[in-house]
Amino acid sequence: MDKNQVVGVLRQMEKFLKGQEVRFTEGLRIMKSKLANLQNSVSKMPQADQSAAPTACPSLEAPAHGTKFGSKYFVGHEVHFTCAQGYQLVGPSTRVCQENGSWTGVAIVCKDLTVCASSPCLNGGTCVEGVNQYKCTCPQKWSGSHCQHPTQTAPPEWSVVNDPAFSRKPRCAQVNRAQHCSCDAGFHMSGTSDNSICQDVNECEVYRLDQGGKLCVHECVNVPGSYQCSCPSGYRLLPDGRSCEDVDECLSQRHNCTNGTTCINTGGGFQCVSPECPRSHGHIHYVKTSPFQCERNPCPMASRPCQLAPKTVSFHYLSLSSNLPIPATLFRMATATAPGRTGPDSLRFGIVGGNSRGMFVMQRSDRQTGELILVQQLQGPQQISIDVDMSEYSDRVFQAKHVAKVHIMVSPHNF
Repeated sequence: MDKNQVVGVLRQMEKFLKGQEVRFTEGLRIMKSKLANLQNSVSKMPQADQSAAPTACPSLEAPAHGTKFGSKYFVGHEVHFTCAQGYQLVGPSTRVCQENGSWTGVAIVCKDLTVCASSPCLNGGTCVEGVNQYKCTCPQKWSGSHCQHPTQTAPPEWSVVNDPAFSRKPRCAQVNRAQHCSCDAGFHMSGTSDNSICQDVNECEVYRLDQGGKLCVHECVNVPGSYQCSCPSGYRLLPDGRSCEDVDECLSQRHNCTNGTTCINTGGGFQCVSPECPRSHGHIHYVKTSPFQCERNPCPMASRPCQLAPKTVSFHYLSLSSNLPIPATLFRMATATAPGRTGPDSLRFGIVGGNSRGMFVMQRSDRQTGELILVQQLQGPQQISIDVDMSEYSDRVFQAKHVAKVHIMVSPHNF
């Protein structure tokens, strides 16, 4: 652009800003006038009826070993509850503030779920609780993780017996007219001094019994004299020899998705997807503007159903592992609204489908952003679809709605 063009653009911007300033000033004057009239009307009203129904409910506290979601207690607002791992929710997971100033449902508690409740210890053994685990204290004459073996005949639980591949002859030598025998690393001596044998030590079982931490993140495989870690299909073993990492089939081109579909990586696998726009009906028609976005064509002025239909429909795919720590923010919706138009009621967020089990809540994080939050732990493998929407308002008058279809794929593993 040359100098004259730049000057012309600057002058146009100055005129635009002056016009905006005049309209803003006029809007403030009208609002001040309406506010003054409203204050005069209120001051002339008779004393309010003391018996009128309250507009808010009493505060609710999170239960012991639980979490509360929701901080507003006005009529129509909801409060959600979840329990920590190892505890079960007794009572409704959601309570709603009613017009009479009381909450629906009853007070909830988080009940402790103990692993000893199933009586895992046999033959008079005593179950002792630990952190997400237990240990059996066995009486005399019984041993084993569940007190299942008689002491007289029970072999060590970490010893591999009755398999020739896991047994070796000891190395023996005469020292000062006495015979001394030893075993290779990973083996232990078994039998009598006259008839001894080296039997493999099952390192996977030793660490499991000692509860000193897992040797392998996924699965431990015992081999003669040592052990190896393995990963499930779709994962690879990391250089540390114990951890697993998901293989991204989409990035490494190890997929069979055809043209017209898109590869989505999941925990241990992949999916080929091709989301479709909503079907056209009446004056409502959608066009695909990207592989994961549909936009509604302009509506006729007289078609109210068309104007109420979602203006945009987007598709999102999330891959989660089992037992993801909660609460976890999975998805955010936001808008870049023109300056001066945003307000506390200009955007509304909600869940419009797929949340029948109360696993998610949708709440506002700031003036222009809503968050989809996972409040219950998920176990895989499973797939969950949930629809969330964001509605725009101006002076409490509906303007447009945007829908996001979130597809969640939960793998059976937690790494």
